[in-house]
Amino acid sequence: MNANILVVDDDRFLVEAIRDLLTNNGFVVREANSAAQCYEAVAIQTPDGVLLDWGLPDDDGLSVCRKLRQDYDFPILMLTSRNATVDKVLGLEMGADDYITKPFDGHELVARVRAQLRRARTVAPIEVAAGFRVGSLEINEDSRVARVNGTALDLTETEFKLLFYLAKNSGRALSREMLFDQVWGYEIDFNSNSLEVMVYRLRNKLDALGADVMIRTRRAYGYQLEPV
Repeated sequence: MNANILVVDDDRFLVEAIRDLLTNNGFVVREANSAAQCYEAVAIQTPDGVLLDWGLPDDDGLSVCRKLRQDYDFPILMLTSRNATVDKVLGLEMGADDYITKPFDGHELVARVRAQLRRARTVAPIEVAAGFRVGSLEINEDSRVARVNGTALDLTETEFKLLFYLAKNSGRALSREMLFDQVWGYEIDFNSNSLEVMVYRLRNKLDALGADVMIRTRRAYGYQLEPV
């Protein structure tokens, strides 16, 4: 079945162009011109992915992104004319999976949509008894044990917390701020290199057991767990 993409933008000419582009590349496209229409469309049929404009007539795209992310895990790609790094960080912090600056190349847009859909389908955590699994990595939160291909990883409590949070959000880039807050809270200086050291150790331990997932560095932002 072709992927269902919801395009949310109040620029009807742009929506029409994106609809034609995606339709010609095998996608099923639905449209919304406001935040209200977006929520209604999602409630009627959950899309496989959303292209979301930053500026909407009844709400801003960041707010819409945050609200959608509270209940849904489909890929969200922000569309905006803003290109400052701080704006990109804000979008990602609100739960966006990618950020596309207008004007954009049609081939790149299609490639980015496909990449996010592929990532969502291949790295989404699968719930198992008392935990979840990502590829060969299985994590049990109750027992505080992580296994790769059935073999337990030798982890400290802090290493387990970091790996758990990365795996729970597999396929999403997580900022250093988010990771510090989730793993250490306010008990450590944000400028500490503890995160880098911890990621280095986790990578070695995952590699030693032949895991089919790895922790990738997202330059100037943070880290992301995804398939090798």
